[in-house]
Amino acid sequence: MSRIGRLPVVIPSGVQVNVQGSNVHVKGPKGELKRIFSPHVSISMEDGQVVVTRKSDHPAERALHGTTRALIANMVHGVSSGFELLLEVEGVGYRAEMEGKVLALFVGYSHPVKMEPPSGVSFEVDLKTRQIKVLGFDRELVGQTASEIRAVRPPEPYHGKGIRYAGEKVRRKAGKAAKGAK
Repeated sequence: MSRIGRLPVVIPSGVQVNVQGSNVHVKGPKGELKRIFSPHVSISMEDGQVVVTRKSDHPAERALHGTTRALIANMVHGVSSGFELLLEVEGVGYRAEMEGKVLALFVGYSHPVKMEPPSGVSFEVDLKTRQIKVLGFDRELVGQTASEIRAVRPPEPYHGKGIRYAGEKVRRKAGKAAKGAK
């Protein structure tokens, strides 16, 4: 039995979960999410908790069991308290600024790169620490948006300049060897 899949998803107060077959609709103070899951796993509400069970021990169903439970748990967590990803801007002259709701990145190009947040996602910029916060209630969308911001100027291995996730280790390379050294 899947160790993750057999755990019930506890629903906090203020969150409503509606299960209809393989359709799950979660509504909370931060927003609402809908998702259609595979019919190979059954989802049910029992005693204010969401329980995911599988019908057999077939490998495909075993794989879906824990994944389905984790996705439902992420939906419940997202609409109740939300998700946050932190990015760091590193490099001389590199910075990020907010222009209304639009994120403007000054990362070594001849022009600022402007990024419009998708619906359900917002940005916050701390100019002092040069950090960008990506906030939202949909974990997939927050991660995808942070990935797109990082892709504007990923960290390079020689000087470490670029946009990286907070705590990300960038493997550094040695530069050119000195001329004449043997």
